[in-house]
Amino acid sequence: MARYSKTPETPARVASSRGSYLRVSFKNTQATAQAIAGQKLDTALKYLEAVTQKQRAIPFRKHNGDVGRTAQGKEFGVTQARWPVKSVEFITDLLENARANADAKGLNTENLVIQHIQVNQAPQRRRRTYRAYGRINRFNSHPCHIEIHLSEPVEQIAKAQDKDSKRLSSRQVGRILREKRNAK
Repeated sequence: MARYSKTPETPARVASSRGSYLRVSFKNTQATAQAIAGQKLDTALKYLEAVTQKQRAIPFRKHNGDVGRTAQGKEFGVTQARWPVKSVEFITDLLENARANADAKGLNTENLVIQHIQVNQAPQRRRRTYRAYGRINRFNSHPCHIEIHLSEPVEQIAKAQDKDSKRLSSRQVGRILREKRNAK
């Protein structure tokens, strides 16, 4: 079994998927992962499908140098956004794989939530490009590792109502006790 950076609290209710040394841009993939983190699986897949058709964009918040501006970024409160199709394809494949793993575990695939998604840098792949006047420069690719955890939402238990919800200082407690003694 592969080692994940985060171990789920309840492994029986979590389906995982990961890809290592994927030849896709780290920066684009990181932005795509942040855009879908915490979403329901079906919502995330519809969003990624809209990105491939260039109907919606992926907001770039972190690695946004030289990223063009588009009006589709207003949805997220940013002006810089892109449509990283290759990153979307890789993440979509991993989400489908995680859904199949959840189905094999017997989880309800209708209401799965992306609990954890992480993108790490992989070692650079080195190439070279030939320049004018006989020079040679590096031409590296920046691959990445991706890991995803899908989980069923946990039922929230309502907190019991407390009569004395506010904390009192010792001076306030003493005053209340003094008032009770004097009232007798």
